Amino acid sequence: MIAFRLPVGVANFSRGRQWFVVGILSLGMAVLLGRTFQVQILDSPRLQAEGAARQLRSIAVKPARGRIVDRNGDVLAVSTPLDAVWAHPPTLVQSVADRSRLADALGMSVNQIDSLLDRYQDREFVYLRRHLPPAEATRIESLGIAGVSSLREYGRYYPAGPITSHVLGFTDVDDRGQEGIERAFDNHLAGIEGRKRVLRDRKGRVVEDIESIRPVYHGRDLQLSLDLRIQVSAQRHLAQAAHEHHAAGASAVMLDVQTGEVLAMANVPDFNPNKRSDISGERFRNRSVTDVFEPGSTVKPFTLSMALASGRFSLDTSVSTSPGIHYVGGWPIRDVHDYGELTLSGVLIKSSNIGTAKIAMELAPEKLYDILTKVGFGQPTGVELPGEQGGSLLKRERWRPSEHATLSYGYGLSSTPVQLARAYSVLASGGILRPVTLQRQHRPVAGQRVLSAHITRQINFLLEKVVSPQGTARRAAVPAYRVAGKTGTVHKPSPTGGYEEDRYQSLFVGFAPASAPRFVLAVMVDEPQGKHYGGEVAAPAFARIMADALRMYGIRPDAGVDSGVTIVSHTVGKETGA
Repeated sequence: MIAFRLPVGVANFSRGRQWFVVGILSLGMAVLLGRTFQVQILDSPRLQAEGAARQLRSIAVKPARGRIVDRNGDVLAVSTPLDAVWAHPPTLVQSVADRSRLADALGMSVNQIDSLLDRYQDREFVYLRRHLPPAEATRIESLGIAGVSSLREYGRYYPAGPITSHVLGFTDVDDRGQEGIERAFDNHLAGIEGRKRVLRDRKGRVVEDIESIRPVYHGRDLQLSLDLRIQVSAQRHLAQAAHEHHAAGASAVMLDVQTGEVLAMANVPDFNPNKRSDISGERFRNRSVTDVFEPGSTVKPFTLSMALASGRFSLDTSVSTSPGIHYVGGWPIRDVHDYGELTLSGVLIKSSNIGTAKIAMELAPEKLYDILTKVGFGQPTGVELPGEQGGSLLKRERWRPSEHATLSYGYGLSSTPVQLARAYSVLASGGILRPVTLQRQHRPVAGQRVLSAHITRQINFLLEKVVSPQGTARRAAVPAYRVAGKTGTVHKPSPTGGYEEDRYQSLFVGFAPASAPRFVLAVMVDEPQGKHYGGEVAAPAFARIMADALRMYGIRPDAGVDSGVTIVSHTVGKETGA
């Protein structure tokens, strides 16, 4: 065999190249090992934190708002599960090609999405659409667009719609109470938001719940005193009265005499809380607690209660009302007719302004002020609704003789429908003033005595006569039941002072069954056209609503039950519509 040897110079070059390659590989290995050490050991905490920040997110867990139910458990408001579609702006801004698909799915324009991304480019979260049906949100999320995901939220739904709108109010897009019961009991209904940590994929979709950071507490249910059946009746008959008389508006409030509970509170015009486009300040105002008016002749029973309580008057005390006009301090007081000589009973039955004023001015003005404040005029009722007005009652020190006279028959003070209903509940309950409430009560409420039972029996007997064929409100009668109440017809105040000659508010407030009163109902119709007397406009609506309530509760007819009060004699004149 012949051996082949490389020249010495070539062999040395080959060995040098090998060592060079080995050196390069060793250096690379050292760099890799060093980098591995840095990543795995030195930078591990920082990198893990950054990875978690990119994949782990802390998100809110929305609570379900509590239900609102009526006294019988019928649902008036409930929160339904909905979804919101949201985006991570830094991620979505890079998905230019997907934005057109996303815009079509959301029913938006690309420009709208771009505008949102520009506005919130430094944020981690922006809503794209709210209150979507879960199926629609799932469809959008299934498009697989990076940076787009959905989030569970809740939307409020009101099964009765406009029927209970003014009492319940409504919530905003974040399910926070804005008006009515929703606002007054927001803390009770809202619950407490929770938080949880979730794992997201590179497209921003939640792939796993990691842990609960703070538990969610859902809102508590709330039971109201409302009876949805009576509420439906009140809304229907009130709307009918407003339509028949082309009125600007109307209100009705029914109270339970024994508890002070609000069984119905209706207003016209109404609104649908399920359609936010239908909500405006003028329509969602709860006129039963926010709108004040002069109660007019409905105050007269309290003036005559004061007179009877003084001991100087009885039911057959005679008062001259001729010639149908009477001046006090240059201020004219008029009756619809010249009734001549009337007894105190006749003054109330015929609704004589002159007779009432003359009786009131026989007594100190402090007496009238005292009884009006005792039954709640000039003070809010405290019913659990935002925006309640307390009405007005001029301070006694500022009364002139003309104010003393006009206040006795309901001019110069103001009231809301719920205040007027509360005042009459004092008569219906035999002299007891009870708090007004929209929360369900499970036992009778004690209240405070402000009038004697003996006086209220006499007044209530007269109020029954008002609803008789001899009185001003025969159209308030309910067949087979004894009804007691009083009409009122007042001129609306003019913005420039004084009163409007051709703009009226028609009133009727009363209770039934008179033998053992259970329900008090106040009805006010604002600016009826044509007929405007309370006995013609408000009384028929009262009769329809009251008849429904008596039937629904199975109240036994009392038309044959004796009142136990006897009038020795009284003079009455021709019927009017006062």
